[in-house]
Amino acid sequence: MSTIYRPKTTLEQWRILQAVVDHGGYAHAAVALNKSQSSLNHAVAKLQDVLGVEMLTVIGRKAHLTPIGEVMLRRSRQLTSLVTELEQLADNLNKGWEPQIRLALEMSFDRQQILPVLTEFQLHSRGSRLIIEDTVLTGSVEHILEQTADIVITHQLPKGIIGEPIAHYRFELVVGEDHPLAREPQPISPDQLSQHLQIVIRDTARKPVEAEGWLKAEQRWTVTNFTEALRLVQAGIGFCWLPPFATRAASGIRRVEVSGSSHRAGALYLVLPKNETTGPCARLLYDLLSQHLTMPDPSATNP
Repeated sequence: MSTIYRPKTTLEQWRILQAVVDHGGYAHAAVALNKSQSSLNHAVAKLQDVLGVEMLTVIGRKAHLTPIGEVMLRRSRQLTSLVTELEQLADNLNKGWEPQIRLALEMSFDRQQILPVLTEFQLHSRGSRLIIEDTVLTGSVEHILEQTADIVITHQLPKGIIGEPIAHYRFELVVGEDHPLAREPQPISPDQLSQHLQIVIRDTARKPVEAEGWLKAEQRWTVTNFTEALRLVQAGIGFCWLPPFATRAASGIRRVEVSGSSHRAGALYLVLPKNETTGPCARLLYDLLSQHLTMPDPSATNP
């Protein structure tokens, strides 16, 4: 039977030590904490005595950290911060703040666009966990219809669902520079294309529906992400439609023109699948995304 460890110190002692250091001495810390200076002296002295190390020395009227004290203070701040977050999380959950939210992002959406949003959201998330999930094709629709995500960015809006247009997406047909299609006169015909191996990204839905995309090649390989698809393209194995942000820094590839189907493009939408029942944390992230991701108004551009 293992012995239960019982802490020798208290959070209050560590908070007092931090206050003495932050306020430059016992007198100012006592005012800030609304405690007597003698009680602070006693708390820090007991803390040092119990641990058997000297963390503070008083020179003149100012308290100074010892080298050991600097290490202990730094670690104590992590401890008190975690306890504060834990208490805040309990309060948030009691008030209906979600412990976890799920953001489903279609892979055609460039993630670089939301990094500033996520940075700001992290400051106000109150300890809630964020799960970011990649979705493809009907996988996005599935999240919306089954309300298995709190927020979805998708290019497909199911019937009766309203979404906020936030960005454009574009896919271009690319091959390796040594692929036979790279040497053909452009544009090539769809019949020529169908004779080569196509690399497709797997639909993330549990019950995928092949309702979009060019899928006429007799030979098809399926991968789960753009990185793997690009690797196969660069090796000259097959062709694939990929977004420019996925190929921007890639070498050894060529863009291919196809008669009547050189690229695919459209709009991406921000959707709240749970509508009025969306929790406050998810609503906060949705509002931040709405504020930062605004699609240019075509009517506002000069002809």
